[in-house]
Amino acid sequence: MLENSHTTTLQNVARGVLGSFMIVAGTGHLTFARQEFQAQVPDFVPLSKDTTVLASGVVEIGLGLALLALKGQNRVRMGIGLAAFYAAVFPGNIHQYTHHISAFGLDTDAKRFGRLFFQPVLMGWALWSTGAVATLRKHRN
Repeated sequence: MLENSHTTTLQNVARGVLGSFMIVAGTGHLTFARQEFQAQVPDFVPLSKDTTVLASGVVEIGLGLALLALKGQNRVRMGIGLAAFYAAVFPGNIHQYTHHISAFGLDTDAKRFGRLFFQPVLMGWALWSTGAVATLRKHRN
């Protein structure tokens, strides 16, 4: 069982920024950046690109709200879940790079390649800001 993990003020601020980012990104999926997000949907996804973008937008808004609201063990679980979400959508970033698709200002292969390295940063941010890193270390020992 995961025990509660204390988070610092810096972690709380970082979590607030990340949660807000997720809500804005999710809103973008549903509105102003809908077409841009479709560029990241791999061809192997069985749903239409638009349906995938809309569904992932709803999920991102929910994850962002949960990141801001949850406490204790649930916050730690949220961090692990959000890191898993970032891993799950990573193939979309690879698809954008390998298919040379311009979106979100990523209009060169170098920019699209550089974007690939940001996903692990998001995963680490989610794990650290929720106290999941410390909790998982304690749990492992």
